Amino acid sequence: MRQQSRIALNAYLQNISKLNGGVDVSTQFAAVPSVEQTLERHIQESSDFLKNVNFIGVDQQQGEKVGVSVTSTIAGRTDTTANDRVPADVHDTDARGYECKQTNFDTFLRYATIDAWAKFPNFQTLVRDAILRQQALDRIMIGFNGTSAAAATNRGVNTLLEDVNIGWMAKLLAEAPARYMTQGGVANEVRVGVGNATAGWGDYQNLDELVHDMRSNLLASWNARNNTFTPIISADLLDEKYFPIIAANADTPTENNALDMMLSNKKLGGLRPAEVPFMPERSIMITQLGNKMDSNLAIYHQEGTRRRHIEDNPKRDRIDNFESVNEAYVIEDLSACCAAINIKLWNGTAWY
Repeated sequence: MRQQSRIALNAYLQNISKLNGGVDVSTQFAAVPSVEQTLERHIQESSDFLKNVNFIGVDQQQGEKVGVSVTSTIAGRTDTTANDRVPADVHDTDARGYECKQTNFDTFLRYATIDAWAKFPNFQTLVRDAILRQQALDRIMIGFNGTSAAAATNRGVNTLLEDVNIGWMAKLLAEAPARYMTQGGVANEVRVGVGNATAGWGDYQNLDELVHDMRSNLLASWNARNNTFTPIISADLLDEKYFPIIAANADTPTENNALDMMLSNKKLGGLRPAEVPFMPERSIMITQLGNKMDSNLAIYHQEGTRRRHIEDNPKRDRIDNFESVNEAYVIEDLSACCAAINIKLWNGTAWY
């Protein structure tokens, strides 16, 4: 490592130490609360999708959900000459809770990379943001693909981090299977398209019909016509709907203007969809997204558990950063969430 790089790196490590009360960063330490909160905020703000997911700090590793969700109707009337008025409990009263699992976000920077970055005045920000951005992407990947929390994970086998934690899709299947569509008329297939007598007919004529049916029959009745809900859809399905329209109209000026308007206001079943990285192929989840506790999807992190240790590793020509936090992926209100997987499309001759 060059001398200039060593100076920049030492300044970076000294700043981390100062922010955390003068700790020795070469030994494991817990981030102070203000730093922990700042890191969580930066992770959330580094992703457009995570800005629409609740980030909630909790005291205990296990406990009851803390998000606010209305899970029943509340309007009514009582004849007070005969009975007392009885308030309705609008919060989710089921027994589902959360359990935060330790997640390691261990990374390293090679000396050559530090040499390349050290000349920039924002060196410290570059290093911090590179790590936080990947943590954000990993959380999205776990949220939609995680199925278990293994004692020892294997990224070589579970390339979508399936064994790091239990994500939202898996939580919905386990906790509300009636809201999780896996098949239509044929086992393990939800067919979208016309079909024919030989290959079999479709369950839905198009994706709009599928989304409309999911809203009507898989969500609770009081959520079925809520137009603030969002279909979170895999990119391959959204492309399947809009690419043929683009190909047919891209060279026609009048249609092209209308197409641009449509693409900026894409709708599926009357709702504005969200394309999210790492959403499993051929799948759709419908729920409420938002900020300031408006989202039905949440990531809980146990406060005081963000631990870190940084060491110089000359045997590998790199700086190792060991970092961990206890976290859980939570659906606040199951009645406001549904999903469909195993979606098959019709290409004119067969289902694929």
